[in-house]
Amino acid sequence: MPDLSPAAGPAPAGPASGAAPFAALRQQLADAATAFAGSPDALAEILAGIVDDVDRALGERLEIFPVCHHSPASALAMVRRLRAKQPRVIYLELCEDLRPLLDELSRCRLPVAVQAFASEVDGFPAEWAPLSVVAPVTEASAEYQAIAYALETPGVELVLVDRSTDHVFQWSPRTVPDGDPPEGASPPEEEAALHGDAVGVEVGDLRPRFAELEAHLLHHGKVRHWSEWWEQYVERPLAGADHDTYRQVMVLIGSLFRRLRPTRADRLDRDEDRERYMWTRIRQHLARTGVDPADCLYVCGAFHAASRVEQFGLDSTAPDFEISPRTGTGWRYGLIPSSHSAIEAQFGLAPGSVSIAAASWAKAVSAARVTPYRLAGQPGERSRAGRGSGTGRGRVAGTPAPDAADGSVTDRLTGFLAAPPPLDGLDEAELRGWCVDIVRLARRNGYLASTADAIAVFEHSILLAGLRNRARPTPYDFADAAVTCIEKDVVPGRRDVRRLCEILLGGDRIGQVGYHALPPLARDVLDRLRPLGLDLEKRTVQRALLDLTATPALAACSDLLWLLRHLLPADAVRPIMGERRLGHRSIQESWDLALGRNQRALIELGYEGVTVEQVLEQRLRRAVRAPDATAAGTLAAVEDALRLLDSPRLVDDLGTRAVELLAAERTVDDAPDVLRRIRRLLAHYRATTAALPAWCEAFMTTGYAHYCTLLPSAFVDDEAGTRQVGAMLGFLFSLESVALSLGCDRSQLELAVAQCHPEAPAKVALLWAARHQLGLLPLTELRARCAELLANPLVVPAFPQYLAGFVHALEPVPGLAPFVVETMSTAFARLPDPVLLPWLPTLITTLRDQGPELVPLLVREAGRTFPGGLAELDAWVPPWQRPAGGPPAGPPLLPAGRVTPLLAAHPAAVDAVAALFGYPGGWRWDAAGAGGPAGGAAAAGAAALLTAHPAAVEAVTALLVTAAER
Repeated sequence: MPDLSPAAGPAPAGPASGAAPFAALRQQLADAATAFAGSPDALAEILAGIVDDVDRALGERLEIFPVCHHSPASALAMVRRLRAKQPRVIYLELCEDLRPLLDELSRCRLPVAVQAFASEVDGFPAEWAPLSVVAPVTEASAEYQAIAYALETPGVELVLVDRSTDHVFQWSPRTVPDGDPPEGASPPEEEAALHGDAVGVEVGDLRPRFAELEAHLLHHGKVRHWSEWWEQYVERPLAGADHDTYRQVMVLIGSLFRRLRPTRADRLDRDEDRERYMWTRIRQHLARTGVDPADCLYVCGAFHAASRVEQFGLDSTAPDFEISPRTGTGWRYGLIPSSHSAIEAQFGLAPGSVSIAAASWAKAVSAARVTPYRLAGQPGERSRAGRGSGTGRGRVAGTPAPDAADGSVTDRLTGFLAAPPPLDGLDEAELRGWCVDIVRLARRNGYLASTADAIAVFEHSILLAGLRNRARPTPYDFADAAVTCIEKDVVPGRRDVRRLCEILLGGDRIGQVGYHALPPLARDVLDRLRPLGLDLEKRTVQRALLDLTATPALAACSDLLWLLRHLLPADAVRPIMGERRLGHRSIQESWDLALGRNQRALIELGYEGVTVEQVLEQRLRRAVRAPDATAAGTLAAVEDALRLLDSPRLVDDLGTRAVELLAAERTVDDAPDVLRRIRRLLAHYRATTAALPAWCEAFMTTGYAHYCTLLPSAFVDDEAGTRQVGAMLGFLFSLESVALSLGCDRSQLELAVAQCHPEAPAKVALLWAARHQLGLLPLTELRARCAELLANPLVVPAFPQYLAGFVHALEPVPGLAPFVVETMSTAFARLPDPVLLPWLPTLITTLRDQGPELVPLLVREAGRTFPGGLAELDAWVPPWQRPAGGPPAGPPLLPAGRVTPLLAAHPAAVDAVAALFGYPGGWRWDAAGAGGPAGGAAAAGAAALLTAHPAAVEAVTALLVTAAER
């Protein structure tokens, strides 16, 4: 059980226990605690301490205005107080370095969030990066009313006094205890993800930090979540309360939650340090400006209004709080769009509660006949009847009378606590409208709802309110009744009835940052994409069609879109038609653009640079210099620089870094990726430049020596897979000509292969293939070894591993494809069914897992080797089973009797082909049609040569036949 005793530490001096005006209430609570517990124990101390907190907060010379975040009652009380008091200085509980952003709120459509962002950290753990702090702002909040009043009223100063964003992370624990999630957990939904994983800073955090207390309040209040309890038991009673009553009740609630909380040291210290920080900043400002405290207003959360730190109050003699210097982290500031669901998800509020608060605010403003403050020129707001510009300083109807001139405090708390709850009768018109509208929405979303369901929802809402001891149904009662009566057990569409109720009661309003409030990069992106003719600030997905041949001016838009595709989320810029590869540019492109929906990502991109090209270059350089950078990743960065940026200097820098990383690698995990990327880059340079760049030559020579050095250890290392070893051999063999032309020595590769002694079957097969490629293992001997493996019953179960090795050998030795087909065919022919059937699934899974990209090569080779029809299958003889002088594999290309006359008719062509093979000309033809060069030895040599190369003879004959037929 957590400790619920009052927080340790000396409390600031406050009124004596018997001092007016709360002496009677304090004595009454103490007597009640004694009667309840039997003795004046901790309960009496807590209750009396709550009254002391109220007395101390309201007796302070600097007027403290306690608020709850996104509370219509707080906002309404703030409007009334501002019109009555007209303060000259407003101290607001918000990060002090966010002050310049508040001037840009007039160019945005609420809700939005002020943000501080840092992509590179200095003084914080590296794994925390990037750092982000957001403070959402909605119109139905007391802090927005204070901000609007201060910015729109001449001569009023707005001072933010809370810790800076840098101190938010300075005071954060380095490790988060189990069971306590970090502030601002990232929500998964699209709208809720508008804040990302930012830490949330809110004014007026007013919620029990003692789980048992919250559960007790929810249980006895007959509600499901805290937002509903607050709306029922605090919002409604305080909506029409006068200023003194509002202040006293809010401080009372803040003191109650403050005293009934677990005294966990880290959380307690952070709360109290924030209060010391704010009071220190307030006193420093008053001393610097000389403003009369009577003309000032301190807006803070009710939890902090009941503070007990020694720096509390202007009359405190405690020294100022020592504020630590900021770290070297460079912070960038801006505005990002927010939404009701994002605020709810980030601060743990019930779904729909902020939307309900916005609807309650509009209704309370109309009922109280007050004019709320609003920033002039703010877009996206509908005009409201009976409301002015919000800049008037006179009182309006319904505004309570100001406090007494002497500043005395009257005890309104006793009467408020003793009075019964006000009877708020049923508003049948409002409830009837809800019921009709929810049935209409349900029918549009696929529900079989009717007028009977509307009547059922109406009656059920009243019934639920009665069961919960409420005089009238709340929006939460209405939502529960709608779910029960309409949804039943089926959700036909993607929206359930509870979500439809949220839409009906206000919906998830999403804010937008105005063009002039965007960072320079975001404005530059919108300006450069203007030739597309689309309104990219809309949240809808828009289709852009680019015909780069007909309109070459759109090529700049295409380049920018590919850059944004690389930097923004996948759904922000999505290509439908067209691609951007090395050396390839599409002539027509089609894009789906949703930049308005991803405005936050675009804004945060602007924190990293002035242009998109600059941001991409910085990211590429930062990626290749990261501690976990690899040669494969750096080659990918080189490709991105070639595809997206026209910067040879950047490409050379990245390529040089790739050479350094490759030489420093001690594993071969990325060998397949390295091989694939360097092949692609070599093909690009060969097609576009006369010579390879210096970094590419250095990469080839370094890679050749590097992989030769690592080859013996990779063959015996269990952590190096067959795929990785095959990729190393592929680099050494397939790119050998390039490496040798740059000065590499082939003997290094021969020595490396000679030092390899693998034991794994797949790697043994790879080694055999490598030795065959080097000419050390003839094909006949390789065929004999495979036959020996198939003849050994102890090796047959592992034979799929050998085949997997041969399949991977196709990467460095693609000429082995006929042999691999032969080996697999021989295995199928020789193995008995009891051995083959269990062995076949292992073979399939091995090939699928270890060499899926090489299987198509085998399939093409098998298609070339095997006959194409069933009629030819009976007479077909596998090529590997034919005698050395037998007919060539596969069906003849020409009918019998046509080759000899054709060759006799073209002696010059025959002589030219013979010269290519290294034999003299002067062919003769006998009566039988047999031909050959003069001399028996030459004839025998030619016959042997033609027999050894039947494919070449058939190819040349086919060319001659085609020429003759033409």
